[in-house]
Amino acid sequence: MEVLLFKVQIYYSTLRIALIFLLSIGYSAHASSNTGYVDNYIAKSYFNRYDSLVDQEFDYFVANEIPLGLFKVLKDKYHVLPTLSGLHRNVAGEGSHRHLSSSIRFKLPHELKPELIAHSCEVIIIERLPSGVFADPFELQHLVQRDVFTDVAVFGDKNLELPSFRSNRTVVEIHMSIASKMFSSHEDDLVVNLGVPLHARYPALGLGFSRVQFRQPDLFMCCNIEENRSCVSMAIVDSEASSDVWEIPCGIKEHARIVSVVTFAFAVITALLLVSASATYSI
Repeated sequence: MEVLLFKVQIYYSTLRIALIFLLSIGYSAHASSNTGYVDNYIAKSYFNRYDSLVDQEFDYFVANEIPLGLFKVLKDKYHVLPTLSGLHRNVAGEGSHRHLSSSIRFKLPHELKPELIAHSCEVIIIERLPSGVFADPFELQHLVQRDVFTDVAVFGDKNLELPSFRSNRTVVEIHMSIASKMFSSHEDDLVVNLGVPLHARYPALGLGFSRVQFRQPDLFMCCNIEENRSCVSMAIVDSEASSDVWEIPCGIKEHARIVSVVTFAFAVITALLLVSASATYSI
């Protein structure tokens, strides 16, 4: 009996080791097939793996999951690299609808320009928006139709009606072709000017203002080289982030009841006027 029990234990131990080995092989194959792959939208690849935007997780994703092989390709072939030489940003406009304006200057060696155009290279700007603001996807698509952007997409919380304290953050990813007319070239400089229309979410009731701070964008240059998409992350060397804070006025809690009563009264009066007009024209 003891011999039989010992044989059964050996059988199950061997079976467990075999299963662990097969699972590890399958996982390694799956991981290797996905290493270095990124969707046409960098942010889409991130949200395929994560439920919401967390800065630390996004930083890790950029550092470990995006194929950043363009740096080596350009350095080995041309011995020169594009660099980011300046970034100026400000929040323009008034009220609850404003523009986050950015002027980005690249130092681009002259001999690289034809190659970057030939390989359909584009600059990708990723704005990680704070929870107090949102971008309207339909409004951004109109800018694509007008050739302001080559492509644009919004990821994350797309519910435009939620107040800031109930919403999650969103990401706006903007693509601009290097061959696009939106680029102005001055010798070895490449200047990108863009404005992203943003809208304020309702902040929590309180006194004063809710301060929305914009962080620096994530900048990439991506090209199609030998049927593979390869990117390089553009490190920010010099930044002039002036006026990149948006102060959104908070509603006063003591006024909430008055506003509700007045709003309800106007709704009732409007409904009665509509019923009256409908009855008048139907006679």
